Amino acid sequence: MRTSFVTLFGLAASVAAIPAMLGERQTTVCSSGTAQCCSVDVLGIADLDCANPPSVPTNGTEFQTICAAEGQIDMCCILPVLDQGIICSTPIGS
Repeated sequence: MRTSFVTLFGLAASVAAIPAMLGERQTTVCSSGTAQCCSVDVLGIADLDCANPPSVPTNGTEFQTICAAEGQIDMCCILPVLDQGIICSTPIGS
């Protein structure tokens, strides 16, 4: 009985002593749609010459910076088709 108790206590102590690996949380840049870097916005209905950002943005400010480096604007498009974004909106936090 004592051996079982000591074994269980030792196992519990070793599990409690090992810290959990925490990863940095990634905020959602687009609440709906796909993150796109586009050249021209036409009344928020269509965006022209859109492409995926060259790197994955973690927040709205970084998304804006990534697209600006390419000379484009940051948009969240519901339906990206053939380099055109359909029904696009501005991303969260930009």
